[in-house]
Amino acid sequence: MQAEIFRVELTGYAYRMLGCPGEAEDAVQETLLRAWRHADRFDAGRGSLRTWLYRIATNVCLDMLRSAGRRAHAVDLGPAAEAGAPLGDALPRSAFVRPVADARVLSPGADPAEQIVRRESVRLAFVAALQRLSPRQRAVLILRDVLGWHADEVAGLLDTSVPSVTSALQRARATIRREDTGTPLDDAGRELLERYCRAFERYDVGAMVALLHEDATMSMPPFAWWLRGREQIRLVLEVGGGPCLGARLVPVAANGTTAFWQERPAGPDGAYVPFALQHFEVAGGRVTGISTYLDEDPAAWGYPG
Repeated sequence: MQAEIFRVELTGYAYRMLGCPGEAEDAVQETLLRAWRHADRFDAGRGSLRTWLYRIATNVCLDMLRSAGRRAHAVDLGPAAEAGAPLGDALPRSAFVRPVADARVLSPGADPAEQIVRRESVRLAFVAALQRLSPRQRAVLILRDVLGWHADEVAGLLDTSVPSVTSALQRARATIRREDTGTPLDDAGRELLERYCRAFERYDVGAMVALLHEDATMSMPPFAWWLRGREQIRLVLEVGGGPCLGARLVPVAANGTTAFWQERPAGPDGAYVPFALQHFEVAGGRVTGISTYLDEDPAAWGYPG
């Protein structure tokens, strides 16, 4: 049984469901283990191996979500802080929607049209919006709108009716339209981030702030602390440049777009070492959000341990 060939796409499915790449990979490992243990239950006459694996993966994810709290962005966890306020205590990693490297969740060689949909559906803003849905609504929306399953196929997988699937999908779509405020990164957005990176590496606060939307947000997981507004961000940047002086931003394919590892010279002979992962939201020709993940594991992104 060639279940292993579905690992990456199943991980992408579980990541959208769970909001965390580590948990997604655990879910897929459990899925493949259950498939191996119960291989005798697979009946090719009733459906494809892929469909059977998605049924198992869905059940695994639903089981995991029964005991899990909702993951979110820092901006969803409480009111904005003022520049100069302490960061407070670090929250557990399970509090936040986590970024993911594209290679872990996007299968190469997919149909170009399908690939566009799948890339857009692993955007951090979209994954965070998914976490506002009930677990079953999440499964319905992902299977129908991302993976293109028919309503009767989803109903069969979830052991429910087509009208129930249709109703859940309508409610899920309404929530996503309201909650997903992000946009895919286009050429203009990429050029904007290149300008921001150049300004960051000079640590030119004025140039960085000029690229921000007036209501831009800044957050630094694992802390619930976050700021809103260009001026609040400017105040923090002006006094917080010490750890960033001499640093550089290295692009990495993440969440269907481009994120950046902040590296600073701290290794032997001044070698650059990864310090934090920065993720940006861009809209209307301005940077609208900066999330700096201070607790990402560089090894999970291909850095040597």
